[in-house]
Amino acid sequence: MPNTAQSQIYITKEGLKKLKEELDYLKNTKRKEVLDRLKEAISYGDLSENSEYEESKNEQAFVEGRIIELEEKIKKAQIITEKKGKTKADSVQIGTTVKIQNLTDNDPTETYTIVGSTEADPMNNRISNESPIGNALIGQHKGSTVKVEAPAGILEYKVISFK
Repeated sequence: MPNTAQSQIYITKEGLKKLKEELDYLKNTKRKEVLDRLKEAISYGDLSENSEYEESKNEQAFVEGRIIELEEKIKKAQIITEKKGKTKADSVQIGTTVKIQNLTDNDPTETYTIVGSTEADPMNNRISNESPIGNALIGQHKGSTVKVEAPAGILEYKVISFK
């Protein structure tokens, strides 16, 4: 029996909306543009030495692959809700914004929002629940310390607060 939790993709309402908008654009606009370029390239004849044809076929394959990928993500999307049930609100969960301190390097505190892998953007302090730090923080409480294996070695973090 497949593990349905692993096949789910955790995402915010806004993130799902962006995926649906991208899918709509690819299906209704980009697909047609690529097809038009492909038809034009075919009209040049001799497809064996036709670089426009090759480029158009490659772009078509990319667009179709992305459409399949987006459809799959949308089908498996599990919306992250802002309000959690009472039992979940007392620990860090997907959708939680958490303030942590790196105890190993005694760094100043950092604040991250734990999101699904589709919306992860570390440069904007949005880390995936599948990342080593994100995964270690899930289920933790204020004051908890976690050890995370990273390329730089094992790092220890303390949960300062979360909401």
